[in-house]
Amino acid sequence: MVNLKRHTNIAFGYFLLIGLLGILLRLFFVTPIAANYRWVVHTHSHIALLGWVYIGLTTLIYKLYFTEANKGTLYRRIFWFSNITIMGMLVTFPFQGYALFSIIFSSLFLVSSYFFAWFVLKHTPVVYRGTYSFKCIKAALWYMIFSSIGPWALGAIMVTLGKTSMWYKMAIYYYLHFQYNAWFILVLLGVLFFLLDKAELTPEKKDFRNFFLLINSGIILTFFLSVLWVEPHAVYYILAAAGAVLQVLAFYKLYLMLKKVWQKFKISSSAFVGFLLKICGVLIAVKILMQLLTAVPYFADLSFLYTDFVIGYLHWVFLGMVSIALFAFFHHFRLMKLPKPVFSLYFTGFVLSEALIFYKGTSMWLGLPFFSEYFPLLVLVSSLILVSVGILLIKNIRS
Repeated sequence: MVNLKRHTNIAFGYFLLIGLLGILLRLFFVTPIAANYRWVVHTHSHIALLGWVYIGLTTLIYKLYFTEANKGTLYRRIFWFSNITIMGMLVTFPFQGYALFSIIFSSLFLVSSYFFAWFVLKHTPVVYRGTYSFKCIKAALWYMIFSSIGPWALGAIMVTLGKTSMWYKMAIYYYLHFQYNAWFILVLLGVLFFLLDKAELTPEKKDFRNFFLLINSGIILTFFLSVLWVEPHAVYYILAAAGAVLQVLAFYKLYLMLKKVWQKFKISSSAFVGFLLKICGVLIAVKILMQLLTAVPYFADLSFLYTDFVIGYLHWVFLGMVSIALFAFFHHFRLMKLPKPVFSLYFTGFVLSEALIFYKGTSMWLGLPFFSEYFPLLVLVSSLILVSVGILLIKNIRS
């Protein structure tokens, strides 16, 4: 039997590491650090996406479909292969950045993710294949595969055009778009529909079909938001705006579906899980609003000129929407226990750090006063996230 609680603790271990790396990055602006800032950024981002989130999502997928499927041996091999590649990135990126060994481990991780996608698509029991949950997760896996075109292209771009080429950034934005807006979100939605199905609250077929069409159309078209910084032809602005509107319609449709069954769902799950998912709903709404704004040329240029807005957006999705949804689902499946005071500490750190990041971007944009204690304060509030994750990990290991 696969010990999924141990796998959850491993994911939290990665979360703790990225918290430490995040504090280190912010200390660069407070005191001299004997390290390469850019290389630490690479480590931080890779372990965040491929350690905490990837391991967390794949653990949930196994929990949904394979607990009784007798596929533990094969899954464990893929799981540990993935972790070896992640650890390889952890010990190479800080000391060489993008170079031979870090690229080898990054490439091997992509191969391991293909094995995982194959595992799920091939071995998911027939009883789940027609569910709304599996439709979302199947689409998520394909988007994960599509997103990997970006990293594969980086090598060729670096050799032929160099890091200063716009195509270098395009490849990174392509990867991040289909990770953040497709792979992450659709897996989490798949888990949500699984819980609705188990509670016998499955939405109407027509409602789900419309939602699924809207969200996938929106995912594809909102990629064009990532190209507006090069000021392309007007047609790209139209496509990007259409994608942003489709995302609004998709999540409004989801809201209407959930509104019909929410009270019964809270009873079948728990009031605390329902509360966490409500927070995620608010965070998604703000995320969609930000995407909608960046379809406007003025705000598209703004997000390119002031990178704090981009960093704030990425953290909003990663530390907010995705991480809190993972907390909720891990808690629901009893893969971890989430004490309310610890979550309050985490959420306080998240809100305050986001406020500071967006304040910095706004102050540069509007010429507002910028206080000298900004960076020490950012380190302090970010430490709340680190401490809360550390407490969660220790509590779950002990239990």
